[in-house]
Amino acid sequence: MDEAARSRDGALGREDPTPGAFAPGGSQTLVRTPTDADPLAALPERAYGNLLVVSARDHPKRLEARLERGGHDPANVGVVPVVPATCDYDGDLWTTDSVSPNDLTGIAMRFSDAIRHVESGTGWVVLDALGVLLMYADADRVCRFFQTLTNRVRAREVNGMYGANPDAIADETYERLRSMCDAERELG
Repeated sequence: MDEAARSRDGALGREDPTPGAFAPGGSQTLVRTPTDADPLAALPERAYGNLLVVSARDHPKRLEARLERGGHDPANVGVVPVVPATCDYDGDLWTTDSVSPNDLTGIAMRFSDAIRHVESGTGWVVLDALGVLLMYADADRVCRFFQTLTNRVRAREVNGMYGANPDAIADETYERLRSMCDAERELG
């Protein structure tokens, strides 16, 4: 099955879609993610052993269901829920308190608490929808936040993967985000 089909049917991480696409721990990758594609579909299987998702796209219940359908243990996945309203969740994912997408400082604080649970050298961090943050905050603030985030992930020697739909983000802003990453991939 090709990568685009895998991203749309909700199956997660069956195998490394493009072997060697992700460098060893500390590599930061911007993934071009069309609207209908699932950013987690870009992850290799090994990522699901210790994963933190900063999720501006999905409620934790929905994310947990997708993980279970993909055969992954939700107990190995943490979530920083970035939602416009309070998020109630009682499931197997480990979560921080929810935070509003316009509160970049709050997201950074929740992230700082959560990244301590991500294992250096083997863990993964995903921010699934940079475009959502850009709907709530100006590009300069989001870029500063993103630079701080990628630097912290890189310093911890953890792989970072960041979903961005280039059709929904201004070209200049997309280029700024891309320049803060080590690689760029296409999904879908």
